[in-house]
Amino acid sequence: MPNWGGGAKCGACEKTVYHAEEIQCNGRSFHKSCFLCMACRKALDSTTVAAHESEIYCKTCYGRKYGPKGVGFGQGAGCLSTDTGEHLGLNLQQGSPKPARPSTPTNASKFAKKMVDVDKCPRCGKSVYAAEKIMGGGKPWHKSCFRCAICGKSLESTNVTDKDGELYCKVCYAKNFGPKGIGFGGLTQVEKKECE
Repeated sequence: MPNWGGGAKCGACEKTVYHAEEIQCNGRSFHKSCFLCMACRKALDSTTVAAHESEIYCKTCYGRKYGPKGVGFGQGAGCLSTDTGEHLGLNLQQGSPKPARPSTPTNASKFAKKMVDVDKCPRCGKSVYAAEKIMGGGKPWHKSCFRCAICGKSLESTNVTDKDGELYCKVCYAKNFGPKGIGFGGLTQVEKKECE
């Protein structure tokens, strides 16, 4: 049957998808409202979609259905996932069971070492994780700690200066550590006489 509507057919509802409402994934077109996980029906976008042949899933459901199974393959750090996704209608792939771990004994000190190697913020001394890390002066900082040590102004890569492991905005750095004298923003001769 010819495609008289002029647009591609939606991969989910099979209706015509017009350009203004089209989302493409793996060479297939979808309506924005049809671009949902096939298991949990969560709305998807280019950062959360995981495609398998003609099916689209959120990354969580895709991992449950097609990802590695067994102890140690949980969702997140240090967790044991026993959630198979059966409540979402996901069936585990049948076949020979895969061994959960290699037959070598577990080394508990490896896990403990990974937990200890988390970067520490120089300002507050607490652990800095990747989601909140900003690098400044060669050290990791929390977003909330990435402030001028003198005035407390929030810093960015364009206005940060470091000295002796501490961060300063360019204004405070220039006032406290920059060159002094006439023409350098320091006290002028008249101001020096007034201070004496």
